Amino acid sequence: MSTGTNRRTFSRRRFLHWSQSALAAVGLSPALASALAISSESARKAAAAGAGDDYYEKLGVEKIINAAGTYTYLTAAVMPAQVQRAVALAALHPVVLKDLQRASGEYIAKRLRCEGALVTSGASAALTLATAACIVSANGAKPNQIPEEVSFMKNEVIVQKAHRYEYDHAMLLCGVRIVEVVSLDDYKRAFTTKTVMTNFFNAAEAGEIDRETWLEVAHGHNVPCHIDAAADMPPIENLWKYTGMGFDLVAFSGGKGIRGPQNAGLLLGKKHLTELAAENDSPNSDAVGRGMKVAKEQIVGMVAAVDWLLEQNDEADQREYMRRAKIIIQMVKDIPTMKAEIFVPEIANHVPHLILAYDPSVVGVTPKQVQERLRTLRPQIELNPDTGSTGRLGAHNNENAIVVGTWMLQPGEAEIVGRHLRKVLTTSKL
Repeated sequence: MSTGTNRRTFSRRRFLHWSQSALAAVGLSPALASALAISSESARKAAAAGAGDDYYEKLGVEKIINAAGTYTYLTAAVMPAQVQRAVALAALHPVVLKDLQRASGEYIAKRLRCEGALVTSGASAALTLATAACIVSANGAKPNQIPEEVSFMKNEVIVQKAHRYEYDHAMLLCGVRIVEVVSLDDYKRAFTTKTVMTNFFNAAEAGEIDRETWLEVAHGHNVPCHIDAAADMPPIENLWKYTGMGFDLVAFSGGKGIRGPQNAGLLLGKKHLTELAAENDSPNSDAVGRGMKVAKEQIVGMVAAVDWLLEQNDEADQREYMRRAKIIIQMVKDIPTMKAEIFVPEIANHVPHLILAYDPSVVGVTPKQVQERLRTLRPQIELNPDTGSTGRLGAHNNENAIVVGTWMLQPGEAEIVGRHLRKVLTTSKL
């Protein structure tokens, strides 16, 4: 046997011995510790052998630079390396899914300072399961009665008219009736014996009733409050802010600022309600959430993402996003009429947005044309959808502005975005 072979054998044996010892030390049986150590070694060897086939390339799907943000249609965030490793390792073994759901919920709840937690298949699924939990709680119903029998039960959900949105479907799946209110007096009058829940959309740009008042009135009627905080990360403290305020249920997207798997989310809140949400979730067959399956890999990925996130620092992250924005500004600042502004939204997507406003009649290309032409270059670049519109950034962007999101950029991509923006802005004509 060669010296090189001896070294490889020794290294492998030492790795297995260390893995078995470490896993046994946390309370696993020697047999299970041995099996998991061997799986860890398998994962290590697979990683050492290379990443395998590039299926984006094999399928002919273009990789992009995400200079937009955590939008679902752009596959949201890229998971950090430690989350990717956790997902890969989780794929190596089957487990009893309900055991994993329970253990992960308990772990996340402890880390995020709330009573209960459930990993869901995204924030929309969290809203559906929250609604189902409140129906079951208010009626003493069974999951298999949703949605067919809900019309005969307590079934009303109160929502501010300004907070109606496309995600209402997530509640309507449960067969509820949405009751709209505008003023505080409307809200107080809307509660009846049929009210099961209220829903507050945290990123809504309008609405007369603030969070604290909304919560106080609902609790005065002993009705649980759900808050949709899907995109409200960062800051990190939001993960316990709303449950700390008293909201009974809070939904977060897992694949946005938390950096977990895209098809995962979190439902946090009162333990009795998160437990009822779990009863309405997959793998329970006769339940509204049966199709909202979260695989073992995604559950573990969310736990790992929470661990990763709690190691981060909001201020350091914001400085990095600003650094990337300044790189882009330096590359386009001498474009005629160009004015650069950095805007941080108050609530959802609370990160720097770079707004590049200019006169298209002077430069020779509109922001919408810039957006389209960046898609034709390689690598393909996607800008924030508010580019060339008076979107959710309000007065901070307009039809003559390019909006760049820097927080989803990977190392070295800010320079590419800056170069390509300069190229399009200096070579295109109307």
